[in-house]
Amino acid sequence: MDFTYVIHFAVICISLLLGAFLRARIKLLQRYLIPSPIIGGVFLLLFYNYVAPKMGMNNVFLGDLVYHLLNVSFIAMMLRNPSEKRKNGSRGVKANVVGTIGQYGLQTFFGLVLAAILGATICKGLNPAFGFQLTLGFELGPGQAYSMSKVWESMGYEGAASVGLTMAAIGFLVGSVGGVILINTAIKRKWISEEQAEKLRSQGTRSGFIFSSKQPGAYNTTDGESIDSLTYHLALVAFTYFLSYLALSGMEKLLGLAGDMGLGLAESLWGINFVFSSLLALLVRAVMTKLHVNQSIDTDTMNRISGLSTDFTVAASLGAISISTVSGYWLPIVLMVILGIFITCFVLPWYSSRLFDDNQFNRTLMLFGSATGTMPTGLSLLRVVDPNFESPAAQDFIYGTGLVFPLAIPLILSANLPAKSVLDGKPALLWISIAIAGAYLVGSIIAYVIMSKKRSFADRDKFFFVSRKKESEK
Repeated sequence: MDFTYVIHFAVICISLLLGAFLRARIKLLQRYLIPSPIIGGVFLLLFYNYVAPKMGMNNVFLGDLVYHLLNVSFIAMMLRNPSEKRKNGSRGVKANVVGTIGQYGLQTFFGLVLAAILGATICKGLNPAFGFQLTLGFELGPGQAYSMSKVWESMGYEGAASVGLTMAAIGFLVGSVGGVILINTAIKRKWISEEQAEKLRSQGTRSGFIFSSKQPGAYNTTDGESIDSLTYHLALVAFTYFLSYLALSGMEKLLGLAGDMGLGLAESLWGINFVFSSLLALLVRAVMTKLHVNQSIDTDTMNRISGLSTDFTVAASLGAISISTVSGYWLPIVLMVILGIFITCFVLPWYSSRLFDDNQFNRTLMLFGSATGTMPTGLSLLRVVDPNFESPAAQDFIYGTGLVFPLAIPLILSANLPAKSVLDGKPALLWISIAIAGAYLVGSIIAYVIMSKKRSFADRDKFFFVSRKKESEK
């Protein structure tokens, strides 16, 4: 009987429990809102790099787990029934789309430019695809950072997956620590109302557990006598993932008829499986809606499945990092992280405070958390200042992600061009990739000016713009 995978899962679960325990006991971790999966992930990082090899174990399984759980997470999100509480056409939703696409453009364009400069100067031979890993790690997350970077390894970029996961881990830390600093600064600089600031001052540390008033996290849509509701939802997610596998397998066979070029493209498509998984999930939900059975889907249950996938992904992604591999990239990683911190911690608050015309800080905090970690990071930060999600910040952002996804597909599809520019000896491919990222950047700037109007460059010397309406309320 082979218990290998059981042991791997046990190690991951122990790390998550350890992370939750430490978060509940150590006030410093609570103060900076360090998520339990990150704390547990550090344990996995040390275990798989220094202990597991002596036990005949390796972290290859973790990389595969990160890849699959990313797709599961996207499927669960896309299968949810859309809420009808707020229209997609609201200004808040559009502003979130502009703000998010702006981060895609900023991180990708300047990341690629910095990588090209480093490769030509102090880091000779640095693969230009390194520049894309700022966006993958900060804006997208560990799942995408691993799945897309793994493809680059077959194109000659050695250690790409570990570098991508490292960028994602650093992004989570920047989001958690930077978010708390932003919140404390908001209190001191009066970017939020005095009433809201007073509530924040009176809040105790966050242990990560709810004991006093337990909150419902899911609702049954099936009769347990027939099939458990959780079983039904998990089966629906797994069925959709299998459809995605069949679709990509079919495309791989068709592209294989085109020879080596087609096979290369097929391999790249497997790296963005989450795109196809999401599209198949939308198709499955559309069919279920047509058949009038979509009400059997409970959105809260799908949120729990997505949350479970995200927690395991974050922890496993840290364990999948090879310290020996990453150590060879320490200088470009440090420089790229400095660039990422400048874009997310300084540029983002500056333009988002002028982009939004209501709930400016709440919306900025949500956008910041998602631009450094993942959507759960943004929600965790937002919950500090808006515990019951009374503002429309979270809902508008979630609606916005549905619009961002199709808009970002061309940028995602161009992610392999820098690596191919080296593999095929065609530097023009890198410049095409930079041009595409530049188009996103310019387009988002134009949209920002159109939406923000007179506020676009108001009080340019101020880090965070507070509208006159807000000031008059104080």
